[in-house]
Amino acid sequence: MSETTTPLKILVLHGPNLNLFGRREPHIYGHTTLAQINGRLQALATELDVELAVIQSNHEGALIDFLHAHIDSAKGALVNPAGLTQHGVPLHDAIKAMPFPTLEVHMSNIAAREPWRAHSIISPAVRGTVQGLGVHSYLVALRGLAGLLRESASAPAAAR
Repeated sequence: MSETTTPLKILVLHGPNLNLFGRREPHIYGHTTLAQINGRLQALATELDVELAVIQSNHEGALIDFLHAHIDSAKGALVNPAGLTQHGVPLHDAIKAMPFPTLEVHMSNIAAREPWRAHSIISPAVRGTVQGLGVHSYLVALRGLAGLLRESASAPAAAR
């Protein structure tokens, strides 16, 4: 990070049961723990000159409160809504209320799993979705979001 720039602040929200990564259905999610995912995200954030604020909660309200708390300081967010993907109307509404872009992240390809998982109520509220790449879904999403934010910041005001 240079002395004249402030790093971009990006939120990372991990939804219900993601604290069980590494133990829960390893045939789908692999053996990487949430702590390892966060470590890899932090290493990439350092490389990208990005500041991360991370939360994992099994409670939708805590995720919403986290978004609200950072509404004026964050520049973007990554959200893995997990079990809230199909039914998280309040989370969807909170994401839509944010003044910054959000990317939806899934370790698995939800469209290739049980039919009820294929529809995301969160997707219409986000800029894009990265899924099916395991841990790399998070890393690709962080790179992509940081690039979008920097591109937007450097664009002439009329083009934003």
